[in-house]
Parts: sequence; structure tokens; C-alpha cells
Amino acid sequence: MEKRITIYYTGSADQVPRYATSGSAGADLTAAIEEPVILSPGAYQLVPTGIKIEVPDGFEAQVRPRSGLAARHGVTVLNSPGTIDSDYRGEVGVILINHGPVEYTVQPGDRIAQLLFSPVIRGEFKYIESITDTTRGTGGFGSTGS
Repeated sequence: MEKRITIYYTGSADQVPRYATSGSAGADLTAAIEEPVILSPGAYQLVPTGIKIEVPDGFEAQVRPRSGLAARHGVTVLNSPGTIDSDYRGEVGVILINHGPVEYTVQPGDRIAQLLFSPVIRGEFKYIESITDTTRGTGGFGSTGS
């Protein structure tokens, strides 16, 4: 069963997010820039997408990396996944970082990230004196094995 939500957007028709295939989970976001952006190794920059979206209450949009950019060039989304809350109305931007060994150039219109949608469940926080113990207890990173 296919589930859909309606996302309203403003911006250029050239910038509307698009699903590459019928099985794509994420819709591609493109760079809405006039001139190429050069990312030196280790550098990061906020790249505009040219769109604003209206996410329905009870959902969030997530900005995630494109695997091809990461695998081929070491370029990824710095705050991955980036969350777009349902009450945000500003332009969607993507913070790209170059973890690769050479400069990477983002060209106008390049696919730079993908946009996914997820339901949001809000927690209710209640103070208690202590929490229940488990076998793992306070063991942190790597405590259950490699």
C-alpha cells in the first residue's frame, strides 16, 4: 500500500524535488545557485535549493546525503539527517561538506541531497528518581561487542 502526504512548495519549477525512480524513498534536492560552488577538502557550505516547503503537522522532512556523492567524491550532508520541522517556512538549504582529498565543484542544478518524510512521535518527559537497570546498564559505545 502506497502512503503519500501532500507537500506544498514555492520556488522555481526547475527546483521541485523529484523521485528518480518509482522505488526511490527520497526525492532529489538540487542546487539553486547561479555560479559553481567549490568545496575544498574539509570545507563545508550551505547550498540553497530554491524552495520552501510546507510539511503537515505530525511529520518532519529529513535532508539526507546522496550515496553517489559520498562514494565517488566524499561529499555528504554535514548535519545528517537534517530535520525540517512542520512549522519552518524558510528556504530549504543543504550543508554540504567535502571529506574527500580533492576539491569538489557543485554546479547549478546538481542533485545535492535527498528529502524524505517521516511521522513524528513526541515524547512526554516525566521526572523520576531513578530508571530501571538492565544487563547492559551504563555500558556505552562498543559495550555490546564490535
